[in-house]
Amino acid sequence: MNFTQTIYILQQIISKSFGKDFLWGVAIAAAQNEGAYNVDGRGLSIWDAFAKRKNKIIGGATPFDACDFYYRYKDDLLLVKALGFKVFRFSFSWSRIFPDGIGRVNKEGVAFYHKVIDECLLLGLIPYVTLYHWDLPLALEKEGGWTSRLFQKWFGKYVTFCAEEFGDKIKNWIVLNEPMGFTSLGYMIGKHAPGKIGLSNFLPAVHNAVLAQSEGGRILRSEVPKARIGTSFSCCEVVPYSQRKEDMEAVNRMDILLNRLFIEPAIGRGYPHDNFVLMDKLHLHSKAWKYKEKMQFNFDFIGIQNYFSVTVKYNPIIPIVQASEVKASTRKVPHTDMGWEINADSFYRMLKRFWHYGSVKEIMVTESGAFFKDTIQNGAVHDFQRIDYFQQYLAAMQKAMKEGVKINGYLAWTLMDNFEWTEGYKAKFGLIHVDPKTQLRTIKDSGYWWRNFLMNK
Repeated sequence: MNFTQTIYILQQIISKSFGKDFLWGVAIAAAQNEGAYNVDGRGLSIWDAFAKRKNKIIGGATPFDACDFYYRYKDDLLLVKALGFKVFRFSFSWSRIFPDGIGRVNKEGVAFYHKVIDECLLLGLIPYVTLYHWDLPLALEKEGGWTSRLFQKWFGKYVTFCAEEFGDKIKNWIVLNEPMGFTSLGYMIGKHAPGKIGLSNFLPAVHNAVLAQSEGGRILRSEVPKARIGTSFSCCEVVPYSQRKEDMEAVNRMDILLNRLFIEPAIGRGYPHDNFVLMDKLHLHSKAWKYKEKMQFNFDFIGIQNYFSVTVKYNPIIPIVQASEVKASTRKVPHTDMGWEINADSFYRMLKRFWHYGSVKEIMVTESGAFFKDTIQNGAVHDFQRIDYFQQYLAAMQKAMKEGVKINGYLAWTLMDNFEWTEGYKAKFGLIHVDPKTQLRTIKDSGYWWRNFLMNK
């Protein structure tokens, strides 16, 4: 039996095990795909400004053109349909709707999102909208952004407008995308926009994000009849490098940050603690005891986004967390070209873990994918490693579902190669190859694999 036959048999076995109502889809984000950053009244976002800073993004790349989705959305949605997907997840650019973050509404931006939604519905695609996918209006960042005491007011007005404007068409909502990602990378270590550093930025950003995810849910519940409301969390299994007490304690600290910090307040448990000094600081800063009820919301589903597991060891040089990663390449275990460990069993355990909180009604895998270097031959784009990755992770999800974890959908990241934050256009996660110079789209082997997979369901 050759490799192609093996793939075909495996995909038939996996695909037939999911019910007909299971939701298969792809996800994109505004800042990474839309382009058209300064046309039709759109205001600047923090990523537009961050990209202009020297040595922040590989190759000096910018999101200014990205994948040109703003002009090519009809063709790209036809590709989503052609590959057999049912769900299309995308995000609103806050600054395309409110150029100044608040106040004046940009009618052209609103009209654009109506056109995208209408095209989805015309094609029989279910639109899932993310309200915030990391691209805060620059005007609000100048007033403090996620660290500001005014943030809840700003966010509430934005969510209310979106609910009232689009709620008759959009019934599936994701409030925030990976709050740990944008608060830590953007407001603690400065690697992502807006490039702020330190606990004085991180702690208020975390607290505002915790409040925003739940308040956004409440606004949607009150404004959108029959809405299905979720929010998405990044997560990863944290494994000790050794069984030494110091390494085990380091695991606990990292686990609080990477897995517990945002889900536990949302389900009514408040902020985690477990003798971690950073949590003392967060409790003191936020006066969490006053906000416990406001931090909670009964989401219809929780979005899980698991890209890797992480092995850590005690490192006293690292401030506060006192832990550092032992890279997958150092441990000589399978990893993507981003250096992220490939571990489908870990993905399975994280699905089980979030389900066992007991307060989660349903899980949706709102992003899942990997960066591998593609091989281009005679105009075809080959990416067998990505196909293997998807097969492993779908099998792990299937196992979790058989053991009682309620999962209603899986969204591949991502439809097409895009602006991958500080990696620029180097890290390619797409099912479709995009030439950033010509914008030519070429379906990869993994895209055709998905088409065949979904046809066999």
